[in-house]
Amino acid sequence: MRVHEHTIEVGGTPVFYRSAARPSSLFLHGVPTSSDDWTAFLDRIDGIAPDLIGFGRTGKGGHLDYTIDGHAGFIEAFLDRLGVERVALVAHQWGAAGGLVFAQRNPERIERLVLIDALPLLEGFTWPRIPRIWRAPLLGELAMGAVTRSMFKRTMRKGGSWPDEELDALWQQFDQGTQRAILRLHRDASEQRLAGAGAELDTLRSPALVLHGEDDPWLAPMLGDRYAASLPDASLERIPNAGHWPWLDQPSVIERVAEFLSEPP
Repeated sequence: MRVHEHTIEVGGTPVFYRSAARPSSLFLHGVPTSSDDWTAFLDRIDGIAPDLIGFGRTGKGGHLDYTIDGHAGFIEAFLDRLGVERVALVAHQWGAAGGLVFAQRNPERIERLVLIDALPLLEGFTWPRIPRIWRAPLLGELAMGAVTRSMFKRTMRKGGSWPDEELDALWQQFDQGTQRAILRLHRDASEQRLAGAGAELDTLRSPALVLHGEDDPWLAPMLGDRYAASLPDASLERIPNAGHWPWLDQPSVIERVAEFLSEPP
């Protein structure tokens, strides 16, 4: 089997990650998923894919820093723990938020950048209805605690063609720790906070590819357009007939990412 599974400690917290051959690429998942997102990518592309703090099989303690800055710090500590200096960064949704803050702090460590339906670190972003509820104290906890398996699956399927067995596995990971992490992430991210976190996108000079599903129900394709305009060396590709997890609807996305990462400098 080409993809290997590991558990290490980072800052005293257990961290699960997958690896395939050399750690030349770093894959960062979004909410509410885990490194499970990247198994098909790792079958094709060398790299590493951690479960971020609060998700999957990584630690979910209440003391952990579930903010954009906290995720950026975790990414840095994770790479340092593995002794990895430079990577191509492939990030989806919330993984892109923490990943971009890490990249802005450490631009010399980023060889290439791929953003897939990325959470916008941009001014003027309006949260969809469900995240607006999560951002409200008490109401967010009540709404999160009321989620049932059928509600979870129905919501996830709005964003992509999820196999039932994968949704069953994600539901098992959607425990109290992950719910807490999701609430804290969203409450850290006001419009001003998001825009501030992306204030130095123009410092990222590495080649970038911005991919965005045209049928994403939560993040409009125009957000991908704005990312491509904000990064100095970026190309944009909208993915037709694809939702929030566009590789689920269009598996050719995996090959496109592999192609981009293999281009000569």
